[in-house]
Amino acid sequence: MLDESTYTPRLRQLYLDEIKGKLKEEFGYANDMMVPRLDKIVLNIGAGSEAVRDSKKAQTAANDLSTISGQKAVVTKAKKSIAGFRVREEMPLGAKVTLRANRMYEFLDRLITVAMPRIRDFRGVPGKSFDGRGNYAMGIKEHIVFPEINFDKVDENWGMDIVICTTAATDAEAKALLKHFNMPFNS
Repeated sequence: MLDESTYTPRLRQLYLDEIKGKLKEEFGYANDMMVPRLDKIVLNIGAGSEAVRDSKKAQTAANDLSTISGQKAVVTKAKKSIAGFRVREEMPLGAKVTLRANRMYEFLDRLITVAMPRIRDFRGVPGKSFDGRGNYAMGIKEHIVFPEINFDKVDENWGMDIVICTTAATDAEAKALLKHFNMPFNS
């Protein structure tokens, strides 16, 4: 077991040693607190119509998300009933987890170096998926690209949303930060 108090993830150390200085020089920040940094990473699996038919699917999605993230996932529930979709209020529909600090850096490292190269026909992630406030959102079609998931025991392939929240004020600053982390942008 790792001692959390002395352990520093590889990407966090890279940020502190190199990236912070490069961004400060590139954008001309007056002090270190102005330099953008990662705030949190939010992972989400929506089980959708499968969860409507079988309520255990949302729990399965939560278990898979917990395995991927290393942190317990929360089952998300419907806020209101929608008769057309056969959804009732409080019906479990998916799972989410918010990663911060060391777990966030560990997940980003595994996403960039391990999971993305395993995606079929991968040509990079779109460089235009920023929200205007420095946050980046992307989707993965199959959660089985993560090595933590045992391919033989998977009964359902889930799509997955990944939102990387930064403290950057603009999209250009956030994109520069993620490029320094070797995020494979295609544009």
